[in-house]
Amino acid sequence: QVQLVESGGGLVQAGGSLRLSCAASGRTFSSYAMGWFRQAPGKEREFVAAINWSGRNTYYADSVKDRFTISRDNAKNTMYLQMNSLTPEDTGVYYCAAGRVIVPKEARSYDSWGQGTQVTVSS
Repeated sequence: QVQLVESGGGLVQAGGSLRLSCAASGRTFSSYAMGWFRQAPGKEREFVAAINWSGRNTYYADSVKDRFTISRDNAKNTMYLQMNSLTPEDTGVYYCAAGRVIVPKEARSYDSWGQGTQVTVSS
């Protein structure tokens, strides 16, 4: 397993942007597929985006497609989520996750999780 630490969350106005980072420990980062999930107050955790080990394949929830971009830098053991055109509906705790073999939208297929970073979008 890898240890994951998210950063980059904060408070932003609607229409603004944020960039989340997920730093991973260990020398095997490049062998993991990675994903972002979020959880709004009173709601279940939901899939946001995922990326395969090489970065060549990406997957997005319909709600964030064309606004969010997932990427990774294996040399830096870091994954990113660029979030643009944010709306209050994007508010929540954002978690990064890693897995050897994943079904992108299924949280149970990921092996390791970070502690989360809060994103709050004001209207």
